[in-house]
Amino acid sequence: MTIMIGMKLVPDTSVIIDGRITAKIESGEFEGAKILIPEAVVTELEAQANQGREVGFSGLEELKKLNEMAKEGRVTLEYTGESPTLEQIKLASRGAIDAMIRAVAVQHKAVFITSDIVQSEVARAKGLEVVYLYPEREKFAPLSIQSFFTDDTMFVLLKDKVLPMAKRGTVGKMRLVKIRDQPCSEKELRDISHEIIERAKRDPEGFIEFDKKGATIVQLGSMRIAIARPPFSDGIEITAVRPIANVTLDDYRFCDELKARLVEKQRGIIVAGPPGAGKSTFAACVAEFLQKSGYVVKTMESPRDLQVPDEITQYAPLEHNMAATADILLLVRPDYTIYDELRKTSDFRVFADMRLAGVGMVGVVHSTRAIDALQRLIGRVELGVIPQIVDTVVFIDMGQITKVYDVLFTVKVPHGMIEEGLSRPVIDVVNFESGRTEYEIYSYGDQVVVMPVETPSRPAWSLAEKEIHKVIGKYARGRIDVVMISDGKAIVYLDKRDIPRVLGKGGKTIDRIESVLGISIDVCEKG
Repeated sequence: MTIMIGMKLVPDTSVIIDGRITAKIESGEFEGAKILIPEAVVTELEAQANQGREVGFSGLEELKKLNEMAKEGRVTLEYTGESPTLEQIKLASRGAIDAMIRAVAVQHKAVFITSDIVQSEVARAKGLEVVYLYPEREKFAPLSIQSFFTDDTMFVLLKDKVLPMAKRGTVGKMRLVKIRDQPCSEKELRDISHEIIERAKRDPEGFIEFDKKGATIVQLGSMRIAIARPPFSDGIEITAVRPIANVTLDDYRFCDELKARLVEKQRGIIVAGPPGAGKSTFAACVAEFLQKSGYVVKTMESPRDLQVPDEITQYAPLEHNMAATADILLLVRPDYTIYDELRKTSDFRVFADMRLAGVGMVGVVHSTRAIDALQRLIGRVELGVIPQIVDTVVFIDMGQITKVYDVLFTVKVPHGMIEEGLSRPVIDVVNFESGRTEYEIYSYGDQVVVMPVETPSRPAWSLAEKEIHKVIGKYARGRIDVVMISDGKAIVYLDKRDIPRVLGKGGKTIDRIESVLGISIDVCEKG
């Protein structure tokens, strides 16, 4: 509709927060209008700001802009209506504040403006003249925070009175560096925070994942941004993380074997590793492979930050509860679900319930060792069903698969015990590459034991390692590390510059070495 000079407009909280009113004034569409701001809007924004919610601060910034525009004569601004009572504020989610805002439009016979579809329909039902501002796809300028990123930057940390820092490099070889000589100021960080929140509300690829007193989590495309402020933190802090590696499942060791497992039957897989090791990147690669292989794949995430194709629907906790999300997924019946991440007991139990219901599950877990991922299940689910829940553990470190475990169930006498009467159910944790059992998990009395299985000394392996070192040394100039993993296989770790010399053109040199030694050799770059 055309807005005439002097026409009365009553905006609700939604259009104040998303900045649409000032944008319309700047474009000339609302210039000259009389803007009536209900006191209920001010009170609601103040309450949100007092709770530390970024949307409250954004709305108050918008009111400041409207005051400046009024001083410039571009609009007439008036605050009117009653302030809500404490009881009405508590009932805001049930529409009490919205009703007060609409009452102002009725009283002044003004046009009601909202970007909330429910508000617009209720206002029309009440006989009000309504302008509903549809979400628009805009052309966005780069965000201020993006100026701190380079192509090899994964992580940026901005904090009040502290020099900006960033993690730069390649996966597994990150370094923390100072990226500016001047510390961040509180005003600078507030401006950056406001810009991020505004973009999240307007950009179809952005959303506010979490907004509580003192903390806001925003997802903008592939970038996850956490904003912390007092009293939650001791100062304003902004951290932004984005993936820097663009990989597929084919880029990992054991990719062919893992692919065969995934398509053979629905699996229960735990992807484990330390923070920042590349677990979520690997999980996203698995999701993409499964989707392209004709499987129905969903994700369960909080926040939703996996970089997956549009064909894969990403679910957050329904009403703040992943168990409710699982109930929906069990009705949808996906072939596989990616659960990023498992932290609390409730997460492990939801993962177990879905797995036992027959859904293929891939869970992401923080751990410093591969065995620790299984230990986190102990006490949270029945010991005997662990192999039915998790049959494979993939350990990621520095962006690479460093270990894969098979999780098997058997009945036997545990390693180190002699008497046959001590036979019991045992979970064997088997190294996928060597085929050797590395750990046994079993009950002993009222305790659950996770026992390393000692590998007997193999003098022949020491001789083989020395011989491999001697032969490879004819081609490599740097340090050589040899690890025997079976009688017929070894891994050789070399400096990057030595790998082409050892492999040879078309792999002819390494083929010749393997033929001479009678041992299969994998060549890897040293971390």
